[in-house]
Amino acid sequence: MQKIVSKIAEELSVAANQVAAAVALLDEGATVPFISRYRKEKTGGLDDTQLRNLEERLGYLRELEARRETVLNSIREQGKLTEALERDILSAETKTRLEDLYLPYKPKRRTKAQIAREAGIEPLALLLLSDPTRDPATEASAYLNSEAGFTDSKLVLDGAKQILMERFAENAELLGKLREYLWNEGVLKSQVVKEKEQEAAKFKDYFDYAEPIKQIPSHRALALFRGRNEGLLNLELVVDEEITGTSPCEMTIAQQFGVEDQGRAADGWLKECVRWAWRVKIFSHLDLELKMRLREAAEEEAIRVFGHNLNDLLLAAPAGNLPILGLDPGLRTGVKVAVVDTTGKVLDTDTIYPHAPKNQWDASINSLAVLSKRHGVRLVAIGNGTASRETDRLVADMIKRHPELKVQKIMVSEAGASVYSASELAAAELPELDVTLRGAVSIARRLQDPLAELVKIDPKAIGVGQYQHDVNQTRLARQLDNVVEDCVNSVGVDINTASPALLGQVSGLNKTLAENIVRYRDEHGAFKNRKALLKVPRLGNKSFEQAAGFLRINAGDNPLDASAVHPEAYPVVERILHKAGRRIQDVIGDRAFLRTLRPEQFTDEKFGVPTVTDIIAELEKPGRDPRGEFKTASFQDGIESLSDLKPDMILEGVVTNVTNFGAFVDIGVHQDGLVHISAMAEKFIKDPREVVKAGDLVKVKVMEVDVARKRIGLSMRLSDQSDGDNRARRPNDSARTTAAKPKQRQVKRPAQNNPPMGGAMAAALGDALKKRR
Repeated sequence: MQKIVSKIAEELSVAANQVAAAVALLDEGATVPFISRYRKEKTGGLDDTQLRNLEERLGYLRELEARRETVLNSIREQGKLTEALERDILSAETKTRLEDLYLPYKPKRRTKAQIAREAGIEPLALLLLSDPTRDPATEASAYLNSEAGFTDSKLVLDGAKQILMERFAENAELLGKLREYLWNEGVLKSQVVKEKEQEAAKFKDYFDYAEPIKQIPSHRALALFRGRNEGLLNLELVVDEEITGTSPCEMTIAQQFGVEDQGRAADGWLKECVRWAWRVKIFSHLDLELKMRLREAAEEEAIRVFGHNLNDLLLAAPAGNLPILGLDPGLRTGVKVAVVDTTGKVLDTDTIYPHAPKNQWDASINSLAVLSKRHGVRLVAIGNGTASRETDRLVADMIKRHPELKVQKIMVSEAGASVYSASELAAAELPELDVTLRGAVSIARRLQDPLAELVKIDPKAIGVGQYQHDVNQTRLARQLDNVVEDCVNSVGVDINTASPALLGQVSGLNKTLAENIVRYRDEHGAFKNRKALLKVPRLGNKSFEQAAGFLRINAGDNPLDASAVHPEAYPVVERILHKAGRRIQDVIGDRAFLRTLRPEQFTDEKFGVPTVTDIIAELEKPGRDPRGEFKTASFQDGIESLSDLKPDMILEGVVTNVTNFGAFVDIGVHQDGLVHISAMAEKFIKDPREVVKAGDLVKVKVMEVDVARKRIGLSMRLSDQSDGDNRARRPNDSARTTAAKPKQRQVKRPAQNNPPMGGAMAAALGDALKKRR
């Protein structure tokens, strides 16, 4: 274990005792949010990002150590474990290196090489390798074995070749060299499968494509693998030999084993062994492995992007505790209406028919005005799906006719609302409502508090990523589960209003405990203090320790229960109050007084300066919400579909998704536009997240509109101009390039258009949330 601790400490550039303390806490069942917030003294202040990296590496290294022990035992049982081999195995730092070392000793099916060894041909193979002056045909005649099937010299030499091929292919040092050479020099080519051009139209960019394998970005790699998996693209890894006619890889094998063409009797035969070892055994193995390496790297990057976008979506600024009217737009079936109060409770519902075929415009306006006045509505949340712009005009007309209502309209993503409406969770929360009306409730609530509502939504319908079905679902679920946990606990949860879905994401809680809390709340009324949590069935001291600091009780017995101060640290606050001679009600929010305090004066054996500093900061603004200020975008009137867009229009929009190649922006035409990374800033940027995140309001210029393919090209550089080729240009700068590119061989890359889309988070986030419910 010390070896693992030291390795992680080195990678994170922290002290070994910090890592050891964090590992101990994790092994005891503590969560990352709890450790990063309430155990700073023990870990030396490791933050949540460091702890997440630590947790991931801890799992990997423990798996590596377990596999290392299995490998050592296997080789030891075979009686083949030498001191040098054991030393190499113990020093292997990756699973790949460990498996390379184990390859010659790994139990396998009976190979041609093994059959040749059993026939006694191995000495011949080693003789020719060590002394190429020997004549292969002459030497082979001494190894004939008719009982084993080696009846002539040719068959004997074939057996010897199989032995050398296997010997070459199982050399760990050689495999390491060839693997890295292929990764650094190999080119991945794709071609469309013959006679499938029409079926593969969405992969048109990859019909004739080539790029160095190590330079292929995540979104392109996943698109390539999707095309291959659907039987539409052929992928081929090529190296210099196919371009120059020589094989550096074969030369490397030859050099590793001292094979040279000096005109000696066995030189030609040995070269043939090298060639067959490379083409038949080694390349096929490494080709598969490196494509898998590319896929895994692409998946990890895609998962990272998903996590960032989900984090931004969940931490979008809430509208706050206001009565909200939610509208789920529709044409023939009408617009579904729901009003929720400041806590999200449903107050009223209705269905109006302002659009064709009924065209009850005035009656619909009257209905909305009556509901708004009756319930003091201040915000109208309009779902952004079918008929959203028509419904937006309806609400604008209502506001114009009834200025006394002082209502503001806001377009809200309705992704997943209909899926939620038909879910078991929605049926349990809103049993009295028809399925069609539950979507309007969800739309209203997600404006009020995105985090509280989106944790209920089936993530298959949340559009904040790409290729979610193409990545490793277990890893994606784990990553997204961590994101949800971190977001919920960074904000905190009101225990007296939170749903079971939200409570289930709190540190230390799960689906059962969350349901027990809500059931206890329903039976006994609102919680008056945090200690009352211990009366909840099956919620013990450990769960209380992990959860209490993240749960809020407003207007309870103790003002500290509405803060992020953990109950275990209340004695620290009492010491502060005793020294100041003031009541807690007088101290909370008194910034001037609190800033005069010196944290070191209130420490003890358990709580050091970091924790006391956090406590004082929390007292300044207890229960503060880390989310930003609520803002809204205004879509331009008259711009409702792709056909309304014209090059050089400047519009306001909302960033819906951020990828490594750019950002997608909703400009109100039911199809997001893409701002490529090269058009996001006046300076070169490596990552779009340097400029925007999901939920940001941005101004963009329309550069290109492809109605047929439903693609919109946008720029955030408002000085850019479109030209006849629909490319972004800066004034008087026609030759400008977006960024210097590294020197490389000529390759064919796809156009920088929107790649084939997946949905967004889909199954993985579903798994992540289901685990906690």
